[in-house]
Amino acid sequence: MRLSEERISHIAHLIWDGIWKDDLADYTNDDFALREIKRVIRDYLKVEDEVDTIARNKIRSLSRDIPEGSREWDVLYRKYFEEEMARRRF
Repeated sequence: MRLSEERISHIAHLIWDGIWKDDLADYTNDDFALREIKRVIRDYLKVEDEVDTIARNKIRSLSRDIPEGSREWDVLYRKYFEEEMARRRF
C-alpha cells in the first residue's frame, strides 16, 4: 500500500506525539526524531512492497492458475507474505 508523503508525515507526527506524551523518550532534536520516524515508515513500506511482489510471483508460479480474489488465493498470499516477512524479521 502506497502512502503519500503527507500521510507518512501525519503518521510520524502521531507516533512522535504518542512517544512524547507517554514519556517513553525525550527528544534532544525534534526534527531528527521526526525524520527518523518517517525513514522507518518508508523503509517498512518498501519492504512490504517487495514482499507483496514476492508473494504474488509465488502464486503465479504455481502449476495451476489460481484466480486472484479467490479464497485459495487469499490463503496462499497471506501464507507467502507472512513467511517472507518472517524471513526479514518484520
